[in-house]
Amino acid sequence: MTKKQEIQLFEEKKVRSVWDSETEQWYFVIVDVVEVLTDSVNPSDYIKKMKKRDPSLAEGWGQIVTPLSVQTPGGKQRVNCATQQGLFRIIQSIPSPKAEPFKQWMSQVASQRLDQMQDPEMSIDQAIADYKRLGYSDKWINSRIKGIEVRKELTDEWERAGVKQGQEYASLTDIITREWSGMTTRQYKQHKGLKKENLRDNMTNVELALNMLAEASTTEISKQKNPKGFAQSAEVAKEGGSVAKAARKQLESKTGKSVISTNKASDYLLPSENKED
Repeated sequence: MTKKQEIQLFEEKKVRSVWDSETEQWYFVIVDVVEVLTDSVNPSDYIKKMKKRDPSLAEGWGQIVTPLSVQTPGGKQRVNCATQQGLFRIIQSIPSPKAEPFKQWMSQVASQRLDQMQDPEMSIDQAIADYKRLGYSDKWINSRIKGIEVRKELTDEWERAGVKQGQEYASLTDIITREWSGMTTRQYKQHKGLKKENLRDNMTNVELALNMLAEASTTEISKQKNPKGFAQSAEVAKEGGSVAKAARKQLESKTGKSVISTNKASDYLLPSENKED
């Protein structure tokens, strides 16, 4: 069974989701759904009160909820998720005008995923459309999409080397990031003032380019050295990151300033009129 986490967008708000390739269905993070439908500042508390209001929902909660490993600000954690059918039951207990549009959106997401399995290019088209809707520039989007391709090639190489998905992937990523930027992934996010947001979605064009160089270099070195397992791959990750580190140092010596920016997406997105697409 393969489970892949993705971020979906409903009315410009992010909903974390996990695709189960065996059952071919989405699992959506429940707190994200509740936050979107209620605009609650504390969706976890809203869920507790909702279950008290609806005893039958509370009684069947164990059959509706599936804890899955999901990326959080504190790293990967087990988070309560539900399928489309399970969310339909939860939504019954949420008096929200967004309920019906959200149900339609979930059905559309499921349909698009099945279409994308037949035509992978559609996944790229969808990602481009999502980034445009959020207001990113075409230049940034092109870099980000290329970065996704580079990242996929790297994770394929890690899989070939026998690295385990999850924590080992995260640790290798952290090694690469620390080597080229001088900060761990968590420190980098703190530097930008990020919480739940994706770090790569908040990088500038230069930061994306250097991160891409680091990951592409790691992939090429790995292909040549043919490491086995996590320990050997960690050494390769450091070497790959050092290539981008050298490029960063050289650029900084020419410009006289750090390329590691405190800017995040909200600081450089295009004006709101560009979101009408």
